[in-house]
Amino acid sequence: MTQGQYIVISNRPIAAATWEMLLAGDTSALTRPGQFVNLRTGGHYLRRPLSVCAWDDSRLTLIYKVVGQGTDWLSERQAGDPIDMLCGLGNGFDTGLSGQHPLLIGGGVGLPPLYQLARQLVQEGKQPRLIMGFNSMQEVFYREEFERLMPVTVTTMDGSCGVRGLVTEVPPEANCTYFYACGPSPMLQALCGCLAMPGQLSLEERMGCGFGACMGCTIRTRLGDKRVCKEGPVFLKEELIW
Repeated sequence: MTQGQYIVISNRPIAAATWEMLLAGDTSALTRPGQFVNLRTGGHYLRRPLSVCAWDDSRLTLIYKVVGQGTDWLSERQAGDPIDMLCGLGNGFDTGLSGQHPLLIGGGVGLPPLYQLARQLVQEGKQPRLIMGFNSMQEVFYREEFERLMPVTVTTMDGSCGVRGLVTEVPPEANCTYFYACGPSPMLQALCGCLAMPGQLSLEERMGCGFGACMGCTIRTRLGDKRVCKEGPVFLKEELIW
């Protein structure tokens, strides 16, 4: 984990109430896709955790949805503004378990951490596929970015883009034997119930400190109590109790 001032390079809307922020700063603590950062937003006491969409040696990309005062403050940041941030938090995805044809499943703003994961899987010579789910066409983002890496199926609840329905209603390809997923808890629970294959899931949970000290994000697992911010946010499917 590193803490410091990160400088906004760009900050722009990319879909309905959804923004992409590019920042410059120390990314040395980012070692796995699926890790997150914790940002100080304005005068709020608690930091705001956000998953990391992508990074390189000196920059990182965050995608967030404006849902309250903290993210509204983020959407007002301009190029050159500093943001105090804890970087490289949590336990990310393990690509060593994926097999040759992993299935990636993302729902809404749960999609961003799967982008760096997809890039790494492709770099490792694997052939992933993606199912991305949204409520409507107005919320769809990063479709083209993902399509440059792998085949993509889009689902929307209202049928305005891609397949009408939920991500759980799209049958996986026969050669997919492992999955990675990130999204709202009801979606993740449904995936665990309908997919027989093993997988890894990134959980969304309210956090206090973001690095394991306050114990506020502790959940029960089959291997005992674990903190989403420290032992997670990525957990093996067989660990989770729904």
